[in-house]
Amino acid sequence: MTETDSLLTMDEILPAVCGAHVLGSGPFSFTSVRTDSRLVEKGSLFVPLAGEKQDGHAFIPQAAERGASAVFIRMKNFEEDSGFFVEIFKKHPSVHFIAVENTLAALQQAAGRYVEQFPRLIKIAVTGSSGKTTVKEMLASILSRRYSVISNKGNLNSETGLPLSVFEIRKEHECGIFEMGMNREHEIAEIAAVFKPRFAVITNIGTAHIGCLGSREAIAREKANVFNHFHGFGTAVIPYDDDFADFLREQAEGKTVLYGKDSETVQYKEDLGLHGTRLSIGGIETVLALPGKHNYRNALAAIALAQVLGLSAEEISQGLQSLVPLSGRGEVIEGAYTVVQDCYNANPDSMEKSVSFFSSLEVPEGAKKILVLGDMLELGADSVRQHEEAGLAAARARADMIIFIGTEMKAAFSAAKDACAKKMIFIEGNSDEAMRKAALEIRDFSPEHRKTAVLLKGSRGMGLERITGMLLGEDR
Repeated sequence: MTETDSLLTMDEILPAVCGAHVLGSGPFSFTSVRTDSRLVEKGSLFVPLAGEKQDGHAFIPQAAERGASAVFIRMKNFEEDSGFFVEIFKKHPSVHFIAVENTLAALQQAAGRYVEQFPRLIKIAVTGSSGKTTVKEMLASILSRRYSVISNKGNLNSETGLPLSVFEIRKEHECGIFEMGMNREHEIAEIAAVFKPRFAVITNIGTAHIGCLGSREAIAREKANVFNHFHGFGTAVIPYDDDFADFLREQAEGKTVLYGKDSETVQYKEDLGLHGTRLSIGGIETVLALPGKHNYRNALAAIALAQVLGLSAEEISQGLQSLVPLSGRGEVIEGAYTVVQDCYNANPDSMEKSVSFFSSLEVPEGAKKILVLGDMLELGADSVRQHEEAGLAAARARADMIIFIGTEMKAAFSAAKDACAKKMIFIEGNSDEAMRKAALEIRDFSPEHRKTAVLLKGSRGMGLERITGMLLGEDR
């Protein structure tokens, strides 16, 4: 590994992060970036982050042992305990130590400098309260028909996930599609400054993260920061019927495109239930395999941007038809029951959409419809009210039984049982035993029937997918 192989040279990285090279000798080079010492490999730049419970600086020795070639360190840590770093350097003299004011900020600044090496890259950002990952995957599937595409894996879309993701860009990539999420104020502004997108899709302005931002107005202002680097040359793709559509259009300094309804080139044809939606794109009949009207709407966002970029109806159709549901995101698994796994993430907006879709679903005579709703995590002070509203929505849904599972879902159960008389159960916690109890309740209520539909909806931390294996007799 030589300095010419490095993602950034020393001369590039030091001014970018306002850093000081305090320890290290010999050639400087790094070919990957890691914030988890367990993932460090030979040639990694290790960036230790300070969290609420632990400081990543404690893991620098392990990172050096695993082959890190460079490390960001907080200047204050170096000044207070330089001996700690000197001892590591003595054991690993080829490791370069760069002192910075703040390691997270330095990670973002270095990533921003790295992105500047790709001026021809078509840079697309996707943000919104729900549907971000789905739209990103749709766009990646469509645009890969014409371009070499790079996108963030899973939902690595945060203050750390986004900069780590852009370090995966390589010279062969022609198009970068990166989703941007947030858990606090100013986060979108920070990560937009890293990537500086030229195109941005907003899926919706909902109530996800209202606990940390306080209002939908504040969420809209934060999401609009994705447009900060348009400077008159960007394109914003905005849902036409969102409450904040006009506000978002005002914030986008550039071209705006509205989506969310049929047009001359795109027409809704038929709801195929669990098998998705039939639509027409430029006269070409297309099947979107992801079920639900909300996913059709997500497709309209992806189609709108693809058309802006000049892709043909045939390319767009092929891209949508080749899309495979991501694990846990509207994934339909058929066996002794038909299970809809929509438990990769959950917030009030996505919960409402999933319950609404499931309510509209038709099942054959003799089959049942069973809702299993798990906690929506990270809602803050608004959690009780939001879970109560989810419970009321579930009570109104066309379902034969509802299982509320978790801790926060107790509020949903209390609201729902007072609103209707259908069979409802509350199960405390998210242990394996709690999941087993839910599976047994489903089996008791509806003995195995391949057409009985079970929706699993809850936050990732609930692990509701364990119920699928229990129901289908598989170790998943």
